[in-house]
Amino acid sequence: MLNLGSAAGKSAKASFVSYVTPEEIKITEKETSRKEKHPDLLPGEVVFCSANPIVKYTQDELSQRGVFGTLVCTNFRISFVSDEDPAEEAQLFRNKLYGENDIPLTCVDHIYGGYDEKKKLITGGLFRNKNPSKIIIHCKDLRVFQFSLTYAKEEEAKKIFQGIVHHSLEPKSLKCVFAFSYCEKAAPAPEVQKMHRTVMFDTVEDWTQEMKRTKGNCKVVSANENFSLSPTLPQFFIVPTAVLDEDFTKFQGKGVPLWCWSHHSGCALFKMASLPLVQEDGLSQTYKIYTDRMLNAVAQTHLYSVKTEELSDTLPTIQDVQLSYSRFKQFFLIDNTTEFWMSDMKWFSSLESSGWLDIIRQCLQKAVEVVECLEKENTNVLIMEESGSDLCCVISSLVQLMLDPHLRTLGGFQSLVQKEWVSGGHSFLDRCNHLHHKDRELQSPVFLLFLECVWQLLQQHGPAFQFSETYLTVLSDSLYVPIFSTFLFNSPHHRATIGKGESPLAQRGPLSCPSVWEWSLQFERKAQDLFINPLYTDKPKHEKSLRKPYRPKHQRQLSLPSTAFKSPQKKGFFKEEADSLKKMLRVKRISRWLHSPDSAQASTREFYEAWQRKPRDFHGLVLPCLDGPALRVWMQRYLRWLHQVQIFGGGAVAVMSKLAELAGEVQELRRELERQACSPGPNHRRATASSRSSVRLSSAFPFASSRAWSSRPAIPTSLLHSLMISGNMADLDDEGPLSVV
Repeated sequence: MLNLGSAAGKSAKASFVSYVTPEEIKITEKETSRKEKHPDLLPGEVVFCSANPIVKYTQDELSQRGVFGTLVCTNFRISFVSDEDPAEEAQLFRNKLYGENDIPLTCVDHIYGGYDEKKKLITGGLFRNKNPSKIIIHCKDLRVFQFSLTYAKEEEAKKIFQGIVHHSLEPKSLKCVFAFSYCEKAAPAPEVQKMHRTVMFDTVEDWTQEMKRTKGNCKVVSANENFSLSPTLPQFFIVPTAVLDEDFTKFQGKGVPLWCWSHHSGCALFKMASLPLVQEDGLSQTYKIYTDRMLNAVAQTHLYSVKTEELSDTLPTIQDVQLSYSRFKQFFLIDNTTEFWMSDMKWFSSLESSGWLDIIRQCLQKAVEVVECLEKENTNVLIMEESGSDLCCVISSLVQLMLDPHLRTLGGFQSLVQKEWVSGGHSFLDRCNHLHHKDRELQSPVFLLFLECVWQLLQQHGPAFQFSETYLTVLSDSLYVPIFSTFLFNSPHHRATIGKGESPLAQRGPLSCPSVWEWSLQFERKAQDLFINPLYTDKPKHEKSLRKPYRPKHQRQLSLPSTAFKSPQKKGFFKEEADSLKKMLRVKRISRWLHSPDSAQASTREFYEAWQRKPRDFHGLVLPCLDGPALRVWMQRYLRWLHQVQIFGGGAVAVMSKLAELAGEVQELRRELERQACSPGPNHRRATASSRSSVRLSSAFPFASSRAWSSRPAIPTSLLHSLMISGNMADLDDEGPLSVV
């Protein structure tokens, strides 16, 4: 989500003012007194401190060339404004909230200081001792910035360094988040007609319509609209019809099976926050009786059958997810070219050893197991974990994406996130650590893990998804933009308390922050076109007669009267026998996954192979291939800022760009045919301007600039020389293959 020019293919102008070698430049008194430049401020944005001249280093070569400008810290971002006049270029993918040299404060991950050629991690206490000559900022969207403070006045350098560290790393309260200042000052966004409707699930009608859409047979609960039943439950939710109103208040919302989705066969998927394990016999027995009653309520939804799964028994904890991702992302936070090529020698095996791809595989595997129960066995499924709002959200969302083609549209996917994550009570504020609290136990990239799994499905079954890879990347970046209410709170109760002015944080009236789905706040309509997958086509709407072909009845059946032999209603003896059978089934079919992990994988493999033998239907069930090479690295998100790996004029982006171009031509031809059909007589085809761009796109389009990089060798000469001395690079075998493209 950066300001990128469409004229990226043009060669950079030779300039000793913009691109300089700091060691060779002497700053004159006249230059130091020049006027500072500040960025265009958003509503409610306030400048805290600034310094000039500051050098922003580039990373394309060892000589550490850079650009002079002003470094500014506001209550929203860290911004570098170049002293050069901005080039007049058309912006293909410009984010309207922040630019390519801006870092939202909530996007700062780590800050390092350069002390006598040594790099030290900055924490709350270190910055008071000595100011560094260089600041290195690692961002959560994997950008890396390096700023030299050498040429600024000592007092200004000290103030900007301490200001950046304080406002981006020190713990803060929620009222200090920029969203509160922005929403207070910003004018209401103009009504824009949305092409893709997003269901917000903040009314009873939204939930009722969703249950009708999936043909569920549960009940909608609205008694918690004011959170009078439980602050941990949503305002509106759906439960099995056998759950009583008094069950909601017994254990503060824990142990209540919440409906997620219904299969067309009648079975359904539920999730639940597990009751805590206790040692006291009396309380333990109470928990057991309550849990059994909830299981029976779920079982009655369809065929008196239910399978339960405690996710903590088979999936990693959120702390494991955080640790694995912390190791994984380090291989993409590269400070300079030398560091990149040194890490490249063991890059594949290092990625694999982080365990991140394995966690993605485990989540997809578990989702396929749940899909198998719903699709093949027609059994209700209840997934559980301690909070009910972390891995439960991941698995339930993936299951629905695999089974429901509506949720693979752009509007359907956004509605799914609203239902399962926002209304479902995922702790975005804590998991994203927007307030920079020191308690790392709460921080974990759970939502990013979900987006990673969705990307794996997207790259394996592209035509099944209406949204593109670029959309997922932008959504992952939006997590760290402190404006949207979608990712700002820990639960619906938390959001409602602050939004309705019931909290000291909302002293000046109700808070109304925009949703992240209001994409017009970030991008122009033309840029939003990149969110759409050109390979996707809507499901054709066949006539009813085509969907249900006529099937002639047997001749004997045709000879019978239409109403003579109706089956009698089940009552008396037959009803009693049926009830007895239901009770037996209820006891026998309420079970956990009893098979071992090996047998589970074998069963899932068999289910996948049986599905794969069927004709491909992108508007039906889709399942991921979980073999090693099939799981790949999300290249656009992780490699877009590393120009060393960009493919100019090639890569997947070139293929997608060509497909989008061809799809546009096909649509234009269809419109022309429709015009000719409506207007009889001679028609001359209108001359349309070609939409083909002469810009040579890079594989990181539309995020990374395609400006001409240095023409020097990709591997620095000194490093190449040392590698040749130490041995042939071809002999440096990696530990194991890992597919990246």
